[in-house]
Amino acid sequence: MSDTRPVLVVTSLHDPTADVVIRELHDRGVTVVRLDSGDFPASLSVQAEITEHGIEGQLATPTRTADLASVRSLYYRRPTGFAFPHLSDQDARFALTQARYGLGGVLTSLPGCLYVNHPHRIGDAEFKPSGLSAAVDAGFLVPPTLITSDPDAARTFVKRHGSVVYKPLHNPVYLVDGVSHVVEIAEVAADDIDDSVSGTAHLFQKRVPKTGDVRVTVIGDQVFSVRIDCDLLDWRTDYSRLTYTVVQTPTGIRRALRQYMDHFGLIFGAFDFCVGEDGGWWFLECNPSGQWYWLETETGLPMCAALADLLERKP
Repeated sequence: MSDTRPVLVVTSLHDPTADVVIRELHDRGVTVVRLDSGDFPASLSVQAEITEHGIEGQLATPTRTADLASVRSLYYRRPTGFAFPHLSDQDARFALTQARYGLGGVLTSLPGCLYVNHPHRIGDAEFKPSGLSAAVDAGFLVPPTLITSDPDAARTFVKRHGSVVYKPLHNPVYLVDGVSHVVEIAEVAADDIDDSVSGTAHLFQKRVPKTGDVRVTVIGDQVFSVRIDCDLLDWRTDYSRLTYTVVQTPTGIRRALRQYMDHFGLIFGAFDFCVGEDGGWWFLECNPSGQWYWLETETGLPMCAALADLLERKP
């Protein structure tokens, strides 16, 4: 007997990665309900009752309705935030918090649902200090790292380690003349550091001399590793200069990946490593909502099928 339970895909309207996953699920005959939490309450409605069996009720979009008690899995992919532009600032703040803790609380409490990933686990894993600490515990090689608001501490760290890079702890988008920009990773010298460091927290990390980078995408029990070669400090700044090679994942790295994923309760993770001159894989970060589909296009790795298998909950 076929499984008629729907898969929820929570994402923004313009998300080509979610598009390919939804297309794959549709081709398999899996019911998909796509929604953006930012559409609430204009074109998304919820009615949920807390019962002895858990949450029951419905979630309705203009074209689909999902039974909250029978959601098979939920794919969470960077939806837009709640917005109430028609309300006063004070009323909008109230409405936003009610939406977040009301609809948000319902979406994170679905009985028997497989989350890829659970929004709360994503939130936990997005804190870089937590991720780096968990990486050390998992057994990864982690470059010496300083998080500080003290200019003197930053200068001392740079002088001690020589080649050091600055990384934002989180990367919000800046609009410059209407064009989106993010703060890039950059090498820093002690003389570059001034008293403005005291204005907020900063992350400084020893630069590991590298021969290449590796992006490891973990989807359930499957691990896909791709070496990325270029002459850039941060390969994400110019994709046109990258070359890709599928590589085997060392056994020790696989064990550490599983320990890291279990620590945060993740089902999906996009890990970035740099490969040192001695061949060691140095952990840089794990993005619990990272991009992955372009690597399938470049290498032919069956990542979309693996994710669809997971969401379909194939045995």
